[in-house]
Parts: sequence; C-alpha cells; structure tokens
Amino acid sequence: MKIFGYALASLLALSGAVQACGQPATLILAGGKVWTENPAQPVAEAVALDGSRILAVGTDADVRKLAGPQTRLIDLHGRLLLPGFNDAHVHFLDGGESLTSVALGDANSQAEFRDRIQTYARTLPNGAWIRNGNWDHQRWTPAALPNHALIDAATADHPALLWRLDGHMALANALALKLAGVTRETKDVPGGEIERDKDGNPTGILKDMAVALVERVMPPLGEEEVDRGMDAALREAAAHGVTSVQNLADTPEDEGQAEIFREFEKYERAGKLTVRIYEGLPLRDWKTLADAGIQTPFGGSLLRLGNLKAFADGAIGSTTAWMDEPFTGHPGNSGLASPDLLNPDNFYSQMKAADKAGLQISIHAIGDRANRTVLDLFERLQQENGPADRRPRIEHAQHMHQKDFARMARLGVIASMQPYHAIDDGRWAGALLGPERTRFSYAWKSMLDAGVKLAFGSDWPVAPLDPVMGIYAAATRRTLGGKTPAGWVPEQRITVAQAVHAYTIGSAWAEYQETIKGSIEAGKLADLVVLSDDIFTIAPEKIERTRVEMTIFDGKIIFQQ
Repeated sequence: MKIFGYALASLLALSGAVQACGQPATLILAGGKVWTENPAQPVAEAVALDGSRILAVGTDADVRKLAGPQTRLIDLHGRLLLPGFNDAHVHFLDGGESLTSVALGDANSQAEFRDRIQTYARTLPNGAWIRNGNWDHQRWTPAALPNHALIDAATADHPALLWRLDGHMALANALALKLAGVTRETKDVPGGEIERDKDGNPTGILKDMAVALVERVMPPLGEEEVDRGMDAALREAAAHGVTSVQNLADTPEDEGQAEIFREFEKYERAGKLTVRIYEGLPLRDWKTLADAGIQTPFGGSLLRLGNLKAFADGAIGSTTAWMDEPFTGHPGNSGLASPDLLNPDNFYSQMKAADKAGLQISIHAIGDRANRTVLDLFERLQQENGPADRRPRIEHAQHMHQKDFARMARLGVIASMQPYHAIDDGRWAGALLGPERTRFSYAWKSMLDAGVKLAFGSDWPVAPLDPVMGIYAAATRRTLGGKTPAGWVPEQRITVAQAVHAYTIGSAWAEYQETIKGSIEAGKLADLVVLSDDIFTIAPEKIERTRVEMTIFDGKIIFQQ
C-alpha cells in the first residue's frame, strides 16, 4: 500500500505540473534522496523546477521526462536533498558586520582576547570605533569577566564597545566610557546594570539596558561598511543552505531596525537579495504598522513585515535571565526583568492593541519566571481578544517549569529556539542553575511530547548561522569541547527528522508561510539544499562533519562546493 500511495502521489504531482505548465523544466535534480517534509510523499528521488517554483516531485524516471532541450540536469549521485533551511531567529545584518569586524568568539583566554583586539585596532584609522566581537568569558580559565583595563592600552586611540556573544552584556573601554560620560556617579538604568569594582568605579561591563549609555554616542556605520556586512551575511547564508531568515529586533530599545530594513529593501530592488527575510520590528512600533493597514504577514516572497518583538529578560551567561530563584552561587541575584515588563500594564496594552490589529507578537524569554510571565500575558490576550490565528512566539524559551509545557501547547505558543545554544551553554549552565532546573533547559523533547510547535534558528551572530550544526546539537546535545559525549540532559534529545522539521516547515509555520515554502512540493518556492551525507542514516554524532554542497534559491544555484 505504501508503494502504491507513493506512486499515486508522484503521478498526481507530475500530472498537475504538466497541466499547469506547457514548458519543460528549467532545472532537474535527479538520482538523489529527496526528503520532502510532505506527509503525502515523504521521500522521492527527483525534483523538477520551473524557474522559481517546484514543478514536480517524484521518481527519477518520471521527473526526467519533464526535461527539454534547455533543461539543466544535475545528478545528485544519491545525495540528500532537503527544503532550504529557514532560520527562525537571526540578527542578519549584525551577523554580517560581525564577519567584517574583530572576531573574539573563539578567543580562549584574556590574553588572546586582548591581543586580537590590539591587532585589529592597528588596521583602523585613529578614532574609529571597535565594535561587535562576540566574546565568551566562559572559555577562559578562570571564567572571569574582563574589565576595561585589560584592553585600554591596546585601544588607546579607539573607543571600543565589544559585545558578549549572548547580546546582553558588553565591555566598553575607558575612552568609550569617557565619551559616554559614564562615571562612578552614573546610576544604573531600569533593566540594566553597570558593573563596578570594590571602589564603585565602572569596570566597563555593561549589562542589558546599560549598554545603551555607550551606544547613544557611537556613530552609525557608513554605507560602504553596511554593504560589506550585508554582502558577507548573504554569502554566509548561502554557504550554509539558509534560504529564509526571520530577522528580529536586537534589544528593547533598538532604534536601528528602520535602517536595517532599508538596507534589505535596497538589496531587493537591486536584485541582490538571495535570502527571504521576515522582519521583526520592536513591539513599540505596532501603531506605525497598524495605522498603515499592515497585517501579518505583509509583503512579497522576498521581504515581508508583520512580526513585532519584545523582551521579558536578559540571558543566562550575563546572569540577567529572569528566574524564580537566584542563580547558584549568586545569592540575591535572580536576574532582571526587561524594561518592557517594568511597566506591565503599558506593556500589555501594546500587546493587546498590536494583536487586535492583526500583528504577530514574539517575546524574548529565557528564565523560568520570564517564560511563565509571557505565557500569562498570551493567555490573557487570548481571553480578552478572542480566537485568532495569532501564532504567538516565545523566542529562546530556554529554561522553563515542566508544568508550563502543556499550557504553552494549549495556547498555541510557538517555541522559537536555537539548539546550538544548548551545546554551548551546557558547558557551564549547570553551575548557574543546578541539576533540578537544568532538567528542563532547552527541553525540546518535553515540548514536542506536550504538543508544542518548534521553530529552530541560530540567533546569529550569537551562534553560528549553521543549521547542520543546529541539527547535530538537537539530536546529540553533546557540548562543545567533548565533555558530555552522551549529551547534556540527554533525555531532551530529539530525532534528526524532528530537528529538520523545525528548521523547515516548523519555521515556515512560525512566519505564516507554510503554504509556499518549508517543504518540497509542486507549486512551492524552489529553495533547496544538497548535503554531503544522509543525516537520517549516519550516526548523529557524525552530523557535525556534514557539509552543504549546494544551495538553490528561487530556482538558481547560489552556492556550490
């Protein structure tokens, strides 16, 4: 019966394709294993494309019949073909700009951190700011936070604001603090913290909203610098098989999304956009969209609007995630509620108005208290605004109470998560959370068992823009450095198929696009990726060595090994 059903589905797809288009296929990929994400036809052998759309999916012999004199034929030689990956949570332009700035993410000591900054500073004209960085002090022994004294001599002629990789803490050098007027008399800001030494002087470490004290005096990048970052981001996406991204606001006070969206528009108009972008603006901008009549999702297949992002807390690595109990070894510190939640009535009124206007809401929540609070808000929204196809999202959903998973499913809240974070944070998170709380950290298995929909992404540049590594992380939970070969909290591992689903149709669902992408079906967008190995049959621990060998976007090959 399975063989008959597969053959029937193949014939129907081919018949529909021939009737819909009298022209031969523009491109055929044959002789492979096609993982379709289509339950009616889970696996096929070949795909035919008609320009930017999928023409047919079926057996090798049947699909080859759609070839004409001008058809390009690619023999996959048994390789795996998947739908193009859809990264549900990125900071796309920031990621590209991080590739053109100083790279500190794999600096394994304070000395290496300082030396890289010094080397990079020598390439800049005097007075130019040093930005980005994405450092990780958990790589160092001991895992102590840096201070401005570490880099002041290396950056004497350059103001510096260098982000920790989680995006919730940054190091400013003495010159940047001086330009911003941050002194021992400067008070902490709501939702942020200025770290101080024993004498009360700023160390240069600024947490969450305190980073804005320096950001406000930092000049914007020039047009050429922004374009270099955009070009780098597009190359990175193509190299990793990423054909769609969901770009989200960076911080609660993010003022740069309008300029970022203009950059995306510029590339779309120029025909240079090789990734589909769903833009997430700050929640506070809801009225601008609503007054223009925009509802989710608005736009074309390349560039769309309709998502609004807010924040409930910070991050575990910066000890600013909002927790019910203090961090282990940090008595009195249960993290920080975001500025959005410092005025909960005003925050909820924005949520309610945006939801009533037909706009999608995504809320960053990492700590268990933050996640529970966000679920409370979404439940109230559903009760007061009534039924709707709202597809609410929690971004990260990293640390939750077990009892909240069923409620999350009942409310239809999407868990927009980044599996790579688990194998990164898992090296040290247990020391901050303790064994009981880590049982339900990055709890993909518990969520799926409860019926929660998953959408996977990277949070790039916080983590690599690499879905294959994300799939590896979800299926193995083996932390970086190899100290947990059986996996960190292994009972929360999921299957490779479940992880691929979350990176394709799951992410498409999270942006209201499951009818046009996310699976390989006739009529859908021709976004595909070819992998070097069959990740469904090799041992999961070998997935990290799998390469993207070809990326097809809008029916065109944009990357090939």
